[in-house]
Amino acid sequence: MLRKAQIQDVKDIQKLLTGYASRGDMLSRSLSELYEALRDFYVVEEEGRLLGTAALHIVWEDLAEVRSVAVAEDVGRKGIGTQVVRACIDEARELGLRRVFCLTYKPDFFGKFGFRVVDKSELPHKVWGDCMKCVKFPDCDEIAMILDLE
Repeated sequence: MLRKAQIQDVKDIQKLLTGYASRGDMLSRSLSELYEALRDFYVVEEEGRLLGTAALHIVWEDLAEVRSVAVAEDVGRKGIGTQVVRACIDEARELGLRRVFCLTYKPDFFGKFGFRVVDKSELPHKVWGDCMKCVKFPDCDEIAMILDLE
């Protein structure tokens, strides 16, 4: 079941993200950060188990980021990532945003939604706040992608 995240989901979201962050596939998120950003998150849950998550983080009046996309490894390739990313894109449209971006190691996945690869310099400086916390900064090897919603 796809739904907006709730308070009781935060620790499970963190556990899911931490697995990917420990391999360098995404930034880790503290419990504090997750509680503060809870309203950004969607989750897919089945029989009380959190299977996947993604967040839509608004950056500016016309721009948001799809971030923290993670699916439990034992249920990969079953459309869960697609569900949570689609929910984020749909919400961005409902909010009247013009563009959504992501930083990813999976450009083919995001390309299915219409995201296109762009040079990181095309993204406003405002998006780099989280990057300062990354061990890979300033030598980021993620791929920047943008989806135009108009």
